[in-house]
Amino acid sequence: MDSPPEQASQAQAPIERMARLRPPRQWLVLLVFSLLFAGALELAALPAALLIGPMLAAILTGTNGATVRVPRLLFGSAQAIVGCLVANSISADIFAAFYKEWPLFLGVVMATVTASSLLGWLISRWRILPGTTAVWGSSPGAATAMVLMAGAFGADQRLVAFMQYLRVIFVSMTAALVARMWVGTSGVEVPPIVWFPPIDAFAFAATIGIAIVGGLAGKLVRLPSPFFLGTFIFGAVIHLGLGVPMQLPPWLLAISYAMVGWSIGLNFTRPILRHAARALPQVVGSIVALIAFCSGMAFVISRLLGIDPLTAYLATSPGGMDSVAIIAAAARHIDISFVMALQSARFLVVLLIGPSVARLVARNVRA
Repeated sequence: MDSPPEQASQAQAPIERMARLRPPRQWLVLLVFSLLFAGALELAALPAALLIGPMLAAILTGTNGATVRVPRLLFGSAQAIVGCLVANSISADIFAAFYKEWPLFLGVVMATVTASSLLGWLISRWRILPGTTAVWGSSPGAATAMVLMAGAFGADQRLVAFMQYLRVIFVSMTAALVARMWVGTSGVEVPPIVWFPPIDAFAFAATIGIAIVGGLAGKLVRLPSPFFLGTFIFGAVIHLGLGVPMQLPPWLLAISYAMVGWSIGLNFTRPILRHAARALPQVVGSIVALIAFCSGMAFVISRLLGIDPLTAYLATSPGGMDSVAIIAAAARHIDISFVMALQSARFLVVLLIGPSVARLVARNVRA
């Protein structure tokens, strides 16, 4: 049986081997593992595979001694592209749907935000995760946006990402399972990704221009997470106000997701990984509690308004908006406009009030 010093030496060996590799070889190892993980997650039909795969690969290489880091310019550019994606996902139609049912929408959104904030406060209060990390990690919806903004407000991006993407997986798989049991969507196939679609010169140029101008404007006015928030605000104004189209081809999104995933994952250390593993039972418990709370709201909405129960369930599902949209489109007799309007309304509210809620809860935790 190996002695403790020998065991420690064996554990240190992979770290030393990775650290000895020249940067180009470290990038090659990271890229290969990213493709393997992302491909496996895509085959398993898990959500956010193009971001979670590279992040897992970066955690693996980072905790084994990789010294490479994503340049700030590339990370900022990736954040700006994500800002364009979020701005482009907002449709003017949701405002009409929100206006029609605004008391219901506002009540559901605020109840969900309150419940998630309470869970985050409990996790922080019990010292399971530090500071505002639990609050940002518990915020429902807009997972990538929350991760990008969390770092600007003093939270640990690594642990926020751990909480957010774990919840996205849980929520999406639960919603898919419920839809399959309810209406049988097993025969519906998700259309294949067209990685290199024809480029619309005007829309693509507008996207790049919005990313550059929005990112620089966010930096100029000193917004938190300036490249993401600046681009999101500027892009939403241009897209909704002027009707300017944007084009975000899958290859560009894949590169941007990889930059974000690598930036977060490479900063993981073995102590942080052990801390995340210790917090796993409580984090999973909070996710299950939030799913159960939102399911209860769906039951009440269905009974009070006569809305189809599956429509109500998908509309209140806490996170994974893109995955919920795919599931809703695959299921029959679903009011997709209602589902997406409520999901989008909560997304916008969380994006707008998330920082204030996180600061408020942090003050109470310190008190």
